[in-house]
Amino acid sequence: MTGPKKRDLTKSNAQFRKAVKRLPLGVSSTFRYWGDDRTIYVDHGKGGRTWDIDGNCYVDYRLGYGPAILGYADDRVDAAARRGMEVGGVFALSTERELTVADRIAKMVPAAELVRFSNSGTEAVMAALRLARAHTGRDSYLLVEGGYHGLFDAAMWMANMEDWDTQSDRDPEVVSYGKGIPRTLKELAHLVPMNDYQRLEDTFRKYGNTLAAMLIEPIQGNCCAISADVEYVRLARKLCDDYGVLLIIDEVKTGFRVGKGGIQGIMGVRPDICTFAKAVANGYPIAVVAGREEVMRTFRYGGASHGGTYTAHSVSLAAAEECLRILDETPALETIADYGERLKAGISGILNARKIVHSYTGHPSMFGLFFAESPPNNYRDWKKSDYSFYDQMAYHLHDLGVICEPDSREPWFMCEAHGRDETCLSDTLKAVETAVDLTLEHFETEAKRA
Repeated sequence: MTGPKKRDLTKSNAQFRKAVKRLPLGVSSTFRYWGDDRTIYVDHGKGGRTWDIDGNCYVDYRLGYGPAILGYADDRVDAAARRGMEVGGVFALSTERELTVADRIAKMVPAAELVRFSNSGTEAVMAALRLARAHTGRDSYLLVEGGYHGLFDAAMWMANMEDWDTQSDRDPEVVSYGKGIPRTLKELAHLVPMNDYQRLEDTFRKYGNTLAAMLIEPIQGNCCAISADVEYVRLARKLCDDYGVLLIIDEVKTGFRVGKGGIQGIMGVRPDICTFAKAVANGYPIAVVAGREEVMRTFRYGGASHGGTYTAHSVSLAAAEECLRILDETPALETIADYGERLKAGISGILNARKIVHSYTGHPSMFGLFFAESPPNNYRDWKKSDYSFYDQMAYHLHDLGVICEPDSREPWFMCEAHGRDETCLSDTLKAVETAVDLTLEHFETEAKRA
């Protein structure tokens, strides 16, 4: 078939050439660099769409990695944020609204008996781990392979799938997420595969008495929305209780997105500590660390330190107050999940018509797409899967006006505005159909060349 008209990225490319002289890779986050000639610069966003500086319009399923839960530039939240500006910004003192927002969070999440605010997901998880160490008096901790808990040294340990021999009976080597991470920290981090019950029990038997915490994303926000079995998370809860370990459920991406009470509410598992960020304020910078009172009271003089000049900023708090009200009191989450289900059904119709085997992971509001009969059960299974079709399809989708993360490990995120604008669905499915056909053509051509 004839390919789509090439996107005009003249202005973005020119901006990149200028920006790279002052900003490493021309961006302020390594993950925003998509190549010298495909990195885009945003002009604005509204609802479920983003426009770049060249005027290209995209239906956006990245949503800033999930924060725009209601859609970009939501009139209700932005109006609240403007009221927050009138408070005066940052005082390094408290305001009444902190308690108002904390009360809303505690109402929605039973485990959030006490609440502290941070500015980002990374900060919240840093505080959660520090809190767990202070409360237990232990230093080491347990991570789940494929989980992502932010860009701080203690959390930046991963199973090296790139160099792992999938036919080997040995575990992948534990390595850091790049350079600059002190190797001395490695001995504190233990990793287990998701949904391997026996391995989890064995690890607790070996190290449980030295662990301060187990950190888990029951839906892995940076690994295709691969999901833990409910029984696996319940086993983790029991083992933590047995060994005096604090269970930290990281809901930076799932919190207030998959349900009012997060994934912990859906699974019926109550953590000792939990973290939230992305969907709290529809894109305004704020995060939450919360948990049971006995543990949270360790944030005190002589206990665990926590603070920050911009913590509980008046603008972000005002935005959070309104965003959480909408998520709690309106059908917004139902609208989001319904749209996700309709999008999955539409994509399946396209793939089924071409006899392309596929499956999904995660939740309708944040799902992963796989070209296999059954989705991966853990990070190791993802490595063994064939994600080349997805990567090629994503490449074409960008040219066709649909933004998803070019790395197949990132889920597709839905927002309320997608569900309120039927053209988002029709435009997306039209683009997916073309992208799938172009991808099929690409691999057919490659096969002939081989």
